[in-house]
Amino acid sequence: MSKLSYKTVSANKNTVTKEWVLVDADGQTLGRLASKVAMLIRGKYKPNYTPHVDCGDNVVVINAEKINLTGKKWSDKSYMRHTGYPGGQRSLTATEMFEKDPTRLIEKAVKGMLPKNILGSALFRNLYVYEGAEHNQTAQAPKAINLNDLK
Repeated sequence: MSKLSYKTVSANKNTVTKEWVLVDADGQTLGRLASKVAMLIRGKYKPNYTPHVDCGDNVVVINAEKINLTGKKWSDKSYMRHTGYPGGQRSLTATEMFEKDPTRLIEKAVKGMLPKNILGSALFRNLYVYEGAEHNQTAQAPKAINLNDLK
């Protein structure tokens, strides 16, 4: 037998089918929600997943203000940043960041689970997080998905 009877299919920008998915964060745990959303954005639930291609879906997360954190993470988890000046390290607890903007908790958690390269920043643009049940992507008609059904 000189030829292979199978061929590995590699997706590219032209052959990818991107969908719009709606995720409700009401009552979800932050890390578990973020890992499944990151896998949806990456495209790992699709049979034609290719690591170096943006083959994931566009994900809309609603009800970000109803997210849960387990244990004492509301007070113990800290988010660090640096102003760029000497002595410019600043930190916020999860509670302080949640009071400022609840969507940033989900955005930071998902961004940390994406690749740290150009592809990762391109994938992050496929995430839309909203505080309430209303969102701006109604024209795209996102399909509601239950995260508990995903592995």
